[in-house]
Amino acid sequence: LDSPLIRRFADRLRAARLEQDLSQEKLAALAGLHRTYVGSIERCERNVSLLNIEKLAKALRVSASSLLD
Repeated sequence: LDSPLIRRFADRLRAARLEQDLSQEKLAALAGLHRTYVGSIERCERNVSLLNIEKLAKALRVSASSLLD
């Protein structure tokens, strides 16, 4: 998907995950999502739903807005 918003979200998600030294697999488990789903988000292959943004933010212990800002 070619969208600056999706790219920004993917970059912020990856940065937050790496900052906490989490693998994609561990983040997915914490968020209740499949591990390949997290990878596809970070590769900008998905248009993530608001519900899944909330799950990822909670798993990372950050606000959803910080991933979108």
